[in-house]
Order: sequence, then C-alpha cells, then structure tokens
Amino acid sequence: MQEISNNDRAVMRWLQLCLVLIFTMVILGGVTRLTGSGLSMVTWHPTGVLPPLTTEQWLAEFQLYQQFPEYQKLNRDMSLDGFKSIFWFEYSHRMLGRLIGLVFLLPFVYFCLRKMIKPGLTPRLLVMFVLGGLQGVLGWYMVKSGLVSNPHVSQYRLSAHLLSAILIYGFILWTIFNLAVAKPYCRLAESRVAAWRKASLALVALVLLTIVSGGFVAGLKAGLIYNTFPLMGSKLIPEGIGALSPWYLNPLENLVTVQFDHRWLAVSLGLLLITWYLRGRSRFDEPGLQRSFKLVGMMVIVQLVLGIATLLLQVPVLLGALHQAGALLLFSVLLFNIHALSRV
Repeated sequence: MQEISNNDRAVMRWLQLCLVLIFTMVILGGVTRLTGSGLSMVTWHPTGVLPPLTTEQWLAEFQLYQQFPEYQKLNRDMSLDGFKSIFWFEYSHRMLGRLIGLVFLLPFVYFCLRKMIKPGLTPRLLVMFVLGGLQGVLGWYMVKSGLVSNPHVSQYRLSAHLLSAILIYGFILWTIFNLAVAKPYCRLAESRVAAWRKASLALVALVLLTIVSGGFVAGLKAGLIYNTFPLMGSKLIPEGIGALSPWYLNPLENLVTVQFDHRWLAVSLGLLLITWYLRGRSRFDEPGLQRSFKLVGMMVIVQLVLGIATLLLQVPVLLGALHQAGALLLFSVLLFNIHALSRV
C-alpha cells in the first residue's frame, strides 16, 4: 500500500474546504426557499458583491422587487424592513456561491504553478470548476421561473438545481476519497464483492431519486398538506392522487401524488438501507467496511426521523434545513460505503 504524499494531502484539504462550503451552500439554499426569500433579488449581477448600503439603495432595490409578481400578488403589505429580512438570505446564498468559486480557483492556480497536482487529476478539477459555473447559471434560470406571472419557482428547475448540486458535491467527495485512501481501486471483474458493488449503485440511484422527489415536494410546497404519518389524513392512499390528466402529470404537478411518492420512496429506501446495513455488518470483517456500513445504518435512521418530524410539524425552517442536510449526509456515507467496497 502506498503512502499518501504531502502534495496529495494539501490538495485533499483544499477540496475538503470546498466541500464544506458546498454543503453549507445547499443548506443555505434550502433555508432561502423555506423562508420565502429566493425571489427577493430580481436581477443577476455576476460580478456584483456589495449589498445595498444606504437608505436610497435599499429603496431602489425594494422598488425593483415591487415590479414583480411575488410582491404584487403575495407581499403587497411588506415593509422595507420585511424586504431586508428576506433579501439577506438570497444575497448570502449568491455571495457564498461566488466565494466557493474563488476558494476553488485561486488554490487551483497555485497548485498548478507549483506542480503539486498528481498526473491525471487536473482534467477532473477543471471539470469541477466548469460545473460550478454552470450551477450558478442554472440557479439564475431557476429564479427566473418565479419572476413571471406565477410567483413560484418551477419545481422542475428547483429539482434540477438541487440534483446538479448533489452530483457536483458527490464528484468532489469521491475525488477526496481517492486521495485519502492509498489502497488501490479493484476492477469490478476482479472484485470478490461484485454483486454488492452493483447493488450499492442501485441504492445510490434510489437515494438520488428520493432527493429529487423531495425537490418536487419543496417546489410545490406539498409538505404543507397531509401532515400525518403513516396515513395521509385517514387513508393510506388519499383521494385526488390521480386527479390530473394526462396521468403522467400527477407525479410531477399533483401535490397529493408528489407527497405520496416522496414519503413512500423514503420509507422504502429506509427499509432497504437498514437491511443493507444489517447484512453488511454480518458479511464483512474489515474495519473500514464495517465502519462504512454502520454509518449508513445510523444515518438512514436519523434521516427517517427528521423527515417524519418535518412532515408532522408542517415544515418548520430548522427541521426542513436539517432534513435537507440529512439527505446530503446520507448520500455522503453511502458514497463512502461504495468507495470502501470498490477497494475489495
């Protein structure tokens, strides 16, 4: 087994910092949505960094906001102080995105000039940077969907924005695992746990599907109806679940169906991952693999509890943010588990 070089350690710590910032960005995005702050900035200034500083500047920003449907249809009684309270969430979200760009770019240039990046890693890092930039464009494309006649962000664009953030996060996390673990990758054809590795990929795909379905719940505010569990109201399958026509719109635009799909996807995934943990614990003796299965088992229980509590309490901001953080942590520990299996 090879030792991890000092250069690799430095690159790994830099990527870990970027990862923490992206994690914070995802959670702050969730808080921005939960507080109804996402449409408070109605223009996109890619190079602007300063918020309004004087009363005149605040009034000008507020007057811009007043020209759009969210103010005209939902917030006509909002004061300037009320506008400031929602503005700061969206402003912080955008500025954090720009900070992430700088935190990524400047050390990357330094490492390149010092020739500290191992062969083959530079193209991967460039892809990360480009994806980060595209994520910012996608974020503005999402916001624009709420600046038209219907003052609500499209659930399609919101879910796409969330999924792309998760995939970028996972891409960086996997790269960190590669740098941190000196044990070489084992080809699937030569692996003694090939079936486990294939099953793990299906599980992570199901995790991503469940996260996307949560994006649709968030975009449609479907978590504010049927705040009971396990029944929806007094029924397992509620009325109106197939009310839209054509039928395929129901999982995408029907609030009842969207919530039904997310809650039972989550429960099914939870049961699968608990089974995965129990079987993995009895199958593997290696300490690293044991730890990865234990983390999956622990995190899935935490996430199920958070999800049910968020639903029952009608999506308070704190619990909603914790539930989104839990989804990202569950995705993280499952990737850790998959990475450990890929070395066996």
